[in-house]
Amino acid sequence: MANGVLFEVDGPVATITLNRPEVGNAVDIPMARELMELSIRCEADDAIRCVVLTGAGKLFCGGGDVAAFQAAGDALPEFLREITSYLHSAISVFARMPKPLITAVNGSAAGAGIGLAIMGDIVLAEPSAGFSLAYTGIGLTPDGGTTWLLPRLIGLRKAQELCLTNRRVKADEAASLGLITRVVEAGTLQDEAAKLAGDLARGATAALGATRRMLVESYSNSLDAQLSLESRSISTQSRAREGREGVAAFLEKRAPRFLEEG
Repeated sequence: MANGVLFEVDGPVATITLNRPEVGNAVDIPMARELMELSIRCEADDAIRCVVLTGAGKLFCGGGDVAAFQAAGDALPEFLREITSYLHSAISVFARMPKPLITAVNGSAAGAGIGLAIMGDIVLAEPSAGFSLAYTGIGLTPDGGTTWLLPRLIGLRKAQELCLTNRRVKADEAASLGLITRVVEAGTLQDEAAKLAGDLARGATAALGATRRMLVESYSNSLDAQLSLESRSISTQSRAREGREGVAAFLEKRAPRFLEEG
């Protein structure tokens, strides 16, 4: 991988770090392509049981690289189709992979950076973090899944306000709105994310993955369809090693051993 994105695997946890701090981790085509490739790698590697996404430097992600937009000149429409194709492929894979995703928001997020920040199952943020859609301020429209995620996380009315006014939301307000999970103490973000990732990686990953899928599908399913999905899923999981181990551990009054060693 190029230096625009760093990738590290420590045991069952993979950490992806946006690494263009000199431009606020703005997304250009190489970065978007790397994120797509890494999303596929994380999904396919069974040894990876949890993924953490964070940023280097003072910002999490300032959105798309507007300087690159300008450099594209008259080819900007084609440029934007290409960059969003890579970025959206990455977000789709991250959202549907059968393992949890934690986003550790180390600073402000804007534009597509908001989509990357809030797509995690659990979103932790530094007190200094802030969120601003920013798109319409430069005459463009949202991407990065924000128009799908925002209404589901904070409701349509609040999503309309943030998308149309570009008002900056501070970390505490973001937590109260449900935009993020919680704000951590200053300077503890990476430690908190690593601890949480370790806990999830030792958990019942297949059950976590199936739960992620059902939560996403619940928005398009009827109640009866969702009940049927839940029934099939719990039955399938009960036949798997995780399900058998979890039930046995409960009855034996011991901690379950979901992560097979060696």
